This record gives sequence, structure tokens and C-alpha cells, in this order.
Amino acid sequence: MTVGYGDVFAQWRKGCPEVWSAYSKHEFVAGLGDGTLPRDAFLRYLRQDYVFLVHFSRAWALAVVKAGNLREMKMAASLVHTLINEEMKLHIGVCSAAGIDANELEQTVELPQNTAYTRYVLEAGFSGDFLDLMAALAPCVMGYGEIGVTLKADHASPVYRDWIDTYAHPDYQQLCVDLGSLIDKAVQDRLGVDYRQTGKWTQLTRHFEIATALERDFWDMGLHG
Repeated sequence: MTVGYGDVFAQWRKGCPEVWSAYSKHEFVAGLGDGTLPRDAFLRYLRQDYVFLVHFSRAWALAVVKAGNLREMKMAASLVHTLINEEMKLHIGVCSAAGIDANELEQTVELPQNTAYTRYVLEAGFSGDFLDLMAALAPCVMGYGEIGVTLKADHASPVYRDWIDTYAHPDYQQLCVDLGSLIDKAVQDRLGVDYRQTGKWTQLTRHFEIATALERDFWDMGLHG
């Protein structure tokens, strides 16, 4: 399914078709859609994603520092709030229903694939600028939006419907659209309308591709540990 999350995102996505497909159409994703994903794999993923969201929130907090204007700061701050106070509730609720209480969830041991991904994103932000951070963050935000709306359109099994509905929901889809618009403006403001002709663009596309590959590896971790 084609999603309208902005021109820059579309170019980044187009620049790594094989890796993007491996991420967005992964066996784990297919299992979410048809309901065949083993429950233990889903819970392992949720526990790791809970840890991931802690670091992801830090990355968006860093984006507030790296932002160049109030609009960028507001978007980053809003995402920190959403991640900490809303998205993590999904993980807590599902894990609690499976007998994993909040305390046990907090004690989850971070797996290597999780460490590799979250530290890559944070390092992109610490060493680079706002655009570097956006390129590293975009595959997660936009990718989940694309996956959620695609699975919903394909009449997914009800087994993992709550997860799918979270990312297919109009509010989340609007977030992806708004973030895409912000990234488009941020790139043009800093690199100009011919941004694809700059050396910085090559660096940004590389960040996006690596982060996408790390998302693929995150699904692998969910399946196999």
C-alpha cells in the first residue's frame, strides 16, 4: 500500500526497496496479519519493544535539543509524551493480561539487537544534527504506520487486532503525515530545494537504510530471541 507521509520519506523508502520490503513484509508482520504469530514470540517482542520505547523516547527528547525552531520542538515533545504516556500502555496492558506484571516488564533484559538499534539511533543524534536524527527515527514511526494501515486494509485476523488498530488508527496515521510534513520542511530549510544533490542527502539516506535494516533485525529477534 502507498502511504502519503511526505516527499522525503518517499525518497528514503524508494532508495532501499529490498531492505524496506524485508522490514515491512517480514515473517513477523505476516504472522501479525494472519494471526499465526506464536504468542511467545509476540510477548518477547512486546517486552523488548517496551525497553526500546524507553530509549526511543530519549531520542525524541534529544530531538527537542537538536531542533531548529519551535514547530520542530513541539513535534518532538509531543512524541515523547505519546510514547511514554500512551504507546507504552499497550505493552503494559497486553503483558499484564499474559501474566507479566509491570515490575517484571521493567526487569526485561535488553537483547543485543535491541541495543544495536537504539544506540545507533541515539548516536546518530548525538554525533549529527536534527536531520540525521530524523532519518534514523523515521523507519520506526512511518514503518509502523504503513504496516498497520496495510494489515488493516488486508482484513487482518482478529488475533492481534489491538496492535494493528493502534497503528492503523487515524490519529497515528495523522501523526505520520504531520511528521512527514515537518521532515520535508526541515530538509528544505537546511539543504534547499535541490537537497538530493547534496552530500548530506547521501548521509541521510544511509541513516534511513541502516535504521530500516535494524528494524528488520528487531522482527527477527521477536521470532527467534
